[in-house]
Amino acid sequence: MNDKKAISTADLLMIANQLIQEHEHYIEGMRADSVEEKDGVLVFKGNYFLDEQGLPTAKTTAVFNMFKYLAHQLSKEFTLQDETSETR
Repeated sequence: MNDKKAISTADLLMIANQLIQEHEHYIEGMRADSVEEKDGVLVFKGNYFLDEQGLPTAKTTAVFNMFKYLAHQLSKEFTLQDETSETR
C-alpha cells in the first residue's frame, strides 16, 4: 500500500526549502539544492559549509541534521515523479 504523492523535483525542493527556513535550527544560507530517491527515501543535498580544506565546520552537523529531518518528514508523504521521459 503506497499512499505517497508523486511530486516533481522542483516542487519538492520548494517545500523542503520552506521547511528549512521555518525550522528553529535554520542557519543563513542553509538550502537544499538537489534531491534523489533511494529505496523510497528522499536524499537531500546542498551546501555543507565545509572549510577551505573541505573539512566539516560547526555548521556542517546542523546541515546534515536538517537534511536528515527532511528525509524523515518528506519521505513518508512524497515520491519523486519519473522525470526520465523529460530529460533527453
